[in-house]
Amino acid sequence: MNNIEYISIAALNQYAYCPHRCWRMFCAGEFSDNQYTIEGTTLHDRVHTTGEGQRGETWQFRAIWLKSEQYKLIGKSDLIESESGEIYPVESKRGRKGEWDNDELQVCAQALCLEEMTGQSVTTGYIYYAHSHQRQLVEINQELRQSAIATIQSVTNILETGMMPKPVYSKRCQGCSLYSQCLPKATDKVKSYQEVN
Repeated sequence: MNNIEYISIAALNQYAYCPHRCWRMFCAGEFSDNQYTIEGTTLHDRVHTTGEGQRGETWQFRAIWLKSEQYKLIGKSDLIESESGEIYPVESKRGRKGEWDNDELQVCAQALCLEEMTGQSVTTGYIYYAHSHQRQLVEINQELRQSAIATIQSVTNILETGMMPKPVYSKRCQGCSLYSQCLPKATDKVKSYQEVN
């Protein structure tokens, strides 16, 4: 379908949340707002104010564009921090600590870009959860790297072929802004009805 030049880092998060949602957003161009997406947009509008500053011994750089030629990734960071010669990404999310693992993939993808851009190893990152005002440490270990690389390949495949992953109902559907377009329960009902008849 398409020859993909770069993949949005955010697409990895969406794919890990739900492959069908990723397809709807990045292939079909569909997006709807709900309470959660509006809260997320408001949060990112605040953190995406370009600038830098120092907090104690830590330098902070906001809204920096990240790019990887090796993995064909591109995206804007919320916050990059540098402390004692170490750099690491901090991704801001509206939810509560530990709700979903897809946020860790997004942090890892940012780390992969940072490593390529700076030539430095990035072994940690953080997710800052606005509701709880807590940071969750993300270890950029080999397992997470492999998961991120596999997700990059899966997203690339969807974007290049345009093939729609089947909608699958899960607990995550309850907060999805695209639920009314997808209707995974209705799809399952139709399929079971067709099997009976």
